[in-house]
Amino acid sequence: MDMKMIPRFGGCVVVALIVAMPPYTARSQSKVGTTAAQFLGIPVGARAIAMGGAYVASGEDVSSLYWNPGAVVQSNKSEFAFVNTDWLAGTKFRWFGLAVNIDGDNTIGASVTDMDYGQGDVTTVASPEGTGETWTAADIAIAISYSRRLTDRFSIGGSAKFISQRIYNESATTVAFDAGLLFITDFHNLRIGMSMSNFGGDLTLSGRDLLAKVDIDPSNPGGNKTLVANLKTDPWPLPLLFRVGVAIDVVKNDDMSATFALDALRPNDNTESVNVGGELGWRNMLFVRGGYNALFANEGPFTKNTQQEGLTLGAGLQYHVEGFASFEFNYAFQKFGLFGNLNTIALAIGF
Repeated sequence: MDMKMIPRFGGCVVVALIVAMPPYTARSQSKVGTTAAQFLGIPVGARAIAMGGAYVASGEDVSSLYWNPGAVVQSNKSEFAFVNTDWLAGTKFRWFGLAVNIDGDNTIGASVTDMDYGQGDVTTVASPEGTGETWTAADIAIAISYSRRLTDRFSIGGSAKFISQRIYNESATTVAFDAGLLFITDFHNLRIGMSMSNFGGDLTLSGRDLLAKVDIDPSNPGGNKTLVANLKTDPWPLPLLFRVGVAIDVVKNDDMSATFALDALRPNDNTESVNVGGELGWRNMLFVRGGYNALFANEGPFTKNTQQEGLTLGAGLQYHVEGFASFEFNYAFQKFGLFGNLNTIALAIGF
């Protein structure tokens, strides 16, 4: 394919995907609770969260390894970031990401997503106050990413990741893939992005607690009642998610910047929704952000009046040490309905 045709081709692909998305009124049934590894859908990065999750075309920083691996190469620097969110019901969500820009046209990355559910006392019918043992539960995803700039305006990328879920003595593992692209126009730096996340195998729990003694012929008094059977659990698919979005710099000069972004989401375990957000910047140093996520997600017949997500706010500070590195601190606030409010902090070092 002629390299001059790549941006035009990329734009056509994104437009076709937008057109192909079904209208919001076409929902017929709820698929909530039909997938495993829900931690893969928790948003990453305080900047992205504060912008309402409208980030598939907005970000070029290291957190784009999560949102759109095709965008991270557009950054002209390497970057490391740590993100911490005090998630629902006392759980802890952490993300570590590293993106290394090799030569301006190629970037490799690695990231770790960690969900810690804490621990609790093991209870049984015979010991309702506890057996003296404790149980723990945790999820983890480890990803390796690659992003390539095909032209100065078009880039693609992908990730391969190992996913593990564990609760007490049971665990499940699988492998999944992400893919994304970013197309940059010359109209106010309008960006068009698309990503697909968590395309992979199912998760099936196994472990020693699923071993049980059975009598395969209880009608026979001479049968063996000590045979060990392995109880089979059903496989559960991953939360596959398609994102298509746009972002535009309404104002961009040495003193001020203003960005508006919009994403359309189509998950396989929920209704379609829209995220919107914006960012105001002063001298590329101070930033304030706001957004609203999951718009229209509560319009389906099974989701009305159950929407918990919504308003997001945040701020950021970026400081450059000439010839050395850049340091960035971001904070995000999420309004989460009956579950209360969530706070996210993110620290990043660019080099």
